[in-house]
Amino acid sequence: MNPFYRFSLLFGRICFFLFAKLEIEGKENIPPKGPLLVVCNHLSNADPPIVMMAFNRQLFSLAKKELFANIISRWFFSTVGAFPVNRDGNDRLALRWVIQGLSQDKAIIIFPEGNRSKSGAMIKASPGIGYLAIKSQAPILPVAITGSEKIKQIWRLPFPFCSLKVRIGTAFTIPYIEGRLNGPLIQDIADTIMIRIAYLLPPNYRGSYSP
Repeated sequence: MNPFYRFSLLFGRICFFLFAKLEIEGKENIPPKGPLLVVCNHLSNADPPIVMMAFNRQLFSLAKKELFANIISRWFFSTVGAFPVNRDGNDRLALRWVIQGLSQDKAIIIFPEGNRSKSGAMIKASPGIGYLAIKSQAPILPVAITGSEKIKQIWRLPFPFCSLKVRIGTAFTIPYIEGRLNGPLIQDIADTIMIRIAYLLPPNYRGSYSP
């Protein structure tokens, strides 16, 4: 954990202690070391720092390439361990970055839906998470977040004034699959991962992954 990441984490925890009610459940399920693919539903731009505050190890992440548009934001996101991703298509460079990071025992957070849910309910995952799960064979840790949909503007992040909950499930792995992977199979695996997240959410947040 680099010093700037540690400082950002401390600053965030102070802000949320003063201006929000943040409940974290399941911290004991977080593996303290080794490769880890953290997967979470996506409600707000505030989701990555909120989830990071629940972890005592550094979380690396993918962030939309637009956030790297100027030198200041590029420095900030790179320093806290983010890598730019093109959300318009299959970004092979970003996929390779994740797999390489996992091979170096990093913990990387992914939001499989790709975009924030406007309704608060889960939307269909992109297949990329299925591919990463198979290729990396890293443990997958499902995380569910509720309440962050109330943080609509990024300037509100230090002053959220809302109740938030982060539920951390138990880690699991996807069995290795021999042979060539096809699109439907990869999507099925992505959906299986999303169902694990849905189990941790209240029914009204489950959306496309309701029973």
